Amino acid sequence: MCLLALAWQQHPDLPLLLAANRDEFHKRPTRPAAIWPEEPDLIGGKDLEAGGSWLLANYQGRWATLTNVREVGHPQPTNPRSRGELVRLAIEAPLAEVKDHLLARQQGYAGFNLIWGQDQEAWHFSNRNHKTIQKLEPGLHLLSNADLNTPWPKTEKLRLAIQSWFEQESPKLEELFAKLADSNPAKDEDLPATGVGLEWERFLSPIFIRGNNYGTRASTLLWLEKSRRMHLWERSFNAKAETCNEQKLDWQL
Repeated sequence: MCLLALAWQQHPDLPLLLAANRDEFHKRPTRPAAIWPEEPDLIGGKDLEAGGSWLLANYQGRWATLTNVREVGHPQPTNPRSRGELVRLAIEAPLAEVKDHLLARQQGYAGFNLIWGQDQEAWHFSNRNHKTIQKLEPGLHLLSNADLNTPWPKTEKLRLAIQSWFEQESPKLEELFAKLADSNPAKDEDLPATGVGLEWERFLSPIFIRGNNYGTRASTLLWLEKSRRMHLWERSFNAKAETCNEQKLDWQL
């Protein structure tokens, strides 16, 4: 996952709302969101190259998502583990085991942010910016390829879009896909300096990235209603930014 907005305990009718885009190389094999036939308690997409995921949920209402950290020039592990395995760990393991693993083995991974939660609690951890696991406060949180709530142009644009959506009298979930489809780049003067060069900063600056080799592969909505019904709605895209798959899943906790 490369960009997400998380409305956590912000609205009485939607205690959880996650709107996210996954950016990836188009050639990387991926299975769209589904109930995993090999592990039926896991719901979400699967990275078929490394076996992990970028966003998962389960029937007990636990959910987890991950973004990479853009870190040109930062020393990397010699044999890095797949960061996607952390999403599975956060879903499948007891909370204490998840925390122990993150703190003890964080240097075995390239830079990442992991957010996960269940019921009334959610947590964030980055192996680049934190020494401890942070409990999330209620509110609207934005995350891309830096620390949580870093004000990049794309995160701030999405923040305003989500805030505007919540202010509607009867907002429709499907409208959020249009917010996630904004492919307008940021102005040069607003771009972050992450070390990739101006051309790549421009290319990576939109909410929705269009590219022949690399771009937005999926937009996902995950939400929990006050009735304790959880929903996952995903749209997948090809290299032409055309919708090539759509999945709607829901289950009662």
